[in-house]
Amino acid sequence: MTKNQILLYLAIAISGVVGPILFPNYIQQMAVLWVMVLMASTWDITGGQMGYNSLGNITFFGVGMYISAVIQVSMFYDIALYTASYGAIKPVFTDEQYFSGLAMGILAGGVGCVVLARLLGAVVFGLRGPYFAIGTLGVAIAAGQIAGTIDTIGGGAGISMPFFPWDIHFRSTFFYIICFVLAILSHFTIRWMFSTQFGLAANAIRDDEDKAEAMGIPTMKYKQFGWGIAAFYMGCSGAVFGNMVGYIEPIEVAFPAPTFGIFMVAMALLGGKGTLWGPVLGAVLFHVIKETTWTYLLGWQWVALGLILIVNIVYFQQGIMGWLQTKYPEKFGITVDQSTTQAKEEA
Repeated sequence: MTKNQILLYLAIAISGVVGPILFPNYIQQMAVLWVMVLMASTWDITGGQMGYNSLGNITFFGVGMYISAVIQVSMFYDIALYTASYGAIKPVFTDEQYFSGLAMGILAGGVGCVVLARLLGAVVFGLRGPYFAIGTLGVAIAAGQIAGTIDTIGGGAGISMPFFPWDIHFRSTFFYIICFVLAILSHFTIRWMFSTQFGLAANAIRDDEDKAEAMGIPTMKYKQFGWGIAAFYMGCSGAVFGNMVGYIEPIEVAFPAPTFGIFMVAMALLGGKGTLWGPVLGAVLFHVIKETTWTYLLGWQWVALGLILIVNIVYFQQGIMGWLQTKYPEKFGITVDQSTTQAKEEA
């Protein structure tokens, strides 16, 4: 890494640590910010780098949430009795039970979503373009409806998560730390992925998948791997988010396709899809604008967000990072072949 990159990562680390101290009343909002960063960054693996614009990555978020809930409860109690509407049992989790269940739930949520991504990928990656987007959106909507019919996990009424056993004032900080760590881990995982042959293969798939296959690139293998990484981190973040909220409801919390499902795409587009830092920048700006409009323009927040999307798509298709790279290529290590450019101009 260059000196500037090291300084940038250092600034992010400091802001991540100091943020909760300086703004103690906004810790949960900052935790959600890191979830947004993770969502936008992992969506970009297939959406920006491969050209497979998924509208169903929120499926892994919800599935990871439910897997974590089932693991956390069933390790110590009967899950069916726990979710019974008549309150069959009144569970009490010790510190050891809560934290061991949470750790196992987060891990199981991530691994379970990798398995699900492998199964779904065998079907949906047979589609391309808008058909892939619509197909994955259908999966997300169906997942929410199916979850609402399974009484064991609470059905449409949802399921309450185990209570945080420590001081309630530390609860938001605890989940903030986990969200921050997951976002950082996902970023460096993606950075590593695209520094390897995977990055070249992903861009070849985006440019022309048929030619990539003709050249011997196992496109399905790379697509499955990229989606699996995204599914793992989305599943883990869903497990954490469910515990942070404290209650899982199938449509609004676990599988919010009309909100978080669209937000992750909008954030990547705003920042500049297909770039490492674009989704991060887009997530930060989008979340700040969203929270500001929700606070000061209540009733007009959707209009404001809609206008941002329209301006972005119509006038700013390359996103902020894409525009900056075009405007100042030397700042990003991009070398322009002046001889080729001059020859084209003379022609």
